[in-house]
Amino acid sequence: MTDTNPLAERLQEKFGDRLQSVNVAVGEVTIELAPDDLIEVATELRDNSGFEILIDLCGVDYSGYGRDEWQTGETSGSGFSRGVDAATAGHLTALDDDLCLEKPREARRFAAVYHLLSFAGNQRLRLRVFAPDDDLPVIPSVTGVWNCADWFEREAFDLFGILFEGHPDLRRLLTDYGFIGHPFRKDFPLSGNVEVIYDAEKQRVVYQPVSIEPRVLVPKVIREENADEPPPVDSGDEPQDTAEATE
Repeated sequence: MTDTNPLAERLQEKFGDRLQSVNVAVGEVTIELAPDDLIEVATELRDNSGFEILIDLCGVDYSGYGRDEWQTGETSGSGFSRGVDAATAGHLTALDDDLCLEKPREARRFAAVYHLLSFAGNQRLRLRVFAPDDDLPVIPSVTGVWNCADWFEREAFDLFGILFEGHPDLRRLLTDYGFIGHPFRKDFPLSGNVEVIYDAEKQRVVYQPVSIEPRVLVPKVIREENADEPPPVDSGDEPQDTAEATE
């Protein structure tokens, strides 16, 4: 526990070892649970702790978490570094061996985060549950606890590929049913895997492999040393008066 908070202390006393961690930041409490304890603790929070409202549920991909991509330690008023740390997820594996996501990753890559609200106590609470398997992330569905989790879990499945066991209708929500991959994963290519075109011969829209050449864009910063001064005049060319130039 990083700070003292009445809600955090009450939850720690109530749930004990079932809480893997309790953190307080900016006055808000985040508790972490194992997947096997999620339904029991969530039901208890709803029925006996006043957290009757699930505001939101979102997926998180923690691969590369805590590693900076841009070198900003020497940022100043005159500009910033263009240096890039290639050892971050999301870049092209062909550019550097450190980019390859086939290498062993940090444990517990995918998590679901639940944002709860108690009207009676005027309090907010976050639950975080990590999927135990990165290759097939599975977390119990809380649709039986909060009905509104239905579309929230579908969204997290669609964007992150997290499977919610027990969900009554776990289909894609934002992408279409022919979409390949999960676009909010950090190893998903920015250009996508397929593109949609109209096939005049078939007279319908079809999928084809993406035609955009994969590349990594690094912004270029141009600094003019004398930005406030007028541009120099080429040698041999005298500036003409506007009236003379129009004659």
